[in-house]
Amino acid sequence: MKLSIITINRNNAKGLIKTIESVIAQTFNDFEYIVVDGASNDNSVDVIKQYQDHITYWISEPDSGIYNAMNKGIKCASGEYCLFLNSGDCLSDKQVLTNVFKEELKEITVGYVKEFCSDRSIMFPSKFLEFRILYHANFPHQAEFIKRTLFDQYGYYSEDLRILSDYEFNIKCVINNCSIKFLDLCVSFVEAGGISSVDCSQIDKERSKIFDNILPKCIINDYEYWYREGFKKCQLINWLEKNKTIYRFIKFLYSVSE
Repeated sequence: MKLSIITINRNNAKGLIKTIESVIAQTFNDFEYIVVDGASNDNSVDVIKQYQDHITYWISEPDSGIYNAMNKGIKCASGEYCLFLNSGDCLSDKQVLTNVFKEELKEITVGYVKEFCSDRSIMFPSKFLEFRILYHANFPHQAEFIKRTLFDQYGYYSEDLRILSDYEFNIKCVINNCSIKFLDLCVSFVEAGGISSVDCSQIDKERSKIFDNILPKCIINDYEYWYREGFKKCQLINWLEKNKTIYRFIKFLYSVSE
């Protein structure tokens, strides 16, 4: 089995229909489909039963949060790779998985996603894993194909974190030199917003906790110092460029000194 697609859901029957239909429409068929429902009290279970001939495994029971539900899916997964496509998310077109698996996949292979309402692309901002970029950005999990064995090596998603557990997992993989490949391919469409896009204070708190646990404090302190200094320098350059006379005068003095 090449791929395990895992969908978690709670009280989003309408979004679940959209997600399931995008999965079962795929021309690629070397995958299993796992649906983990968090004891929904809408008609989500009815939706699952309606499509159960297309679902390899499903469960509906209480969970302790998003990452607890995702971990349940991982434990059931038998595919070589895992893709998390939560209720409301959709694969971008019928051919997308066929196009992904035409490629030589690495331990982590990442495409990009688009938002339904704005068609705005959300992607990792660089094909180079510089720490200054990784510090602030995560791989979009709806477009991330993760080798199943990585969860055995580095552990499942931490259920102590509410927002950034997938980010923590990706950091562990990067630090341990896992192979990573970026695809110039829109894998999924996603709803705008979500908890990770609004709860900034919680994100900052969890990011600090992650790096405190994973990296020596001196490395983080050095990085944050140089990041702040670089930001100040950019602010100064922007100010000078807006004040053309001063900017030209400083450039003149610099050319004379050379």
